[in-house]
Amino acid sequence: MSNINVGLDLVWGAAAIGRELNLSERQTYYVLEKGLLPGKKVGAQWVTSRHAIRTYFADLVPVEAA
Repeated sequence: MSNINVGLDLVWGAAAIGRELNLSERQTYYVLEKGLLPGKKVGAQWVTSRHAIRTYFADLVPVEAA
């Protein structure tokens, strides 16, 4: 890839995204296709940012009341 992802911290491909999430490739396709994890399909390949992955996890973990 060129400098297109400089500063964006992008993760390219369902397999790589799945490794970041500790999901199988099929599970990763599911969360991407359902829009549960923000991502874009560029050609035949999915791409998302590590920020989107962190936000995905933050939304899964309930915030405890103080």
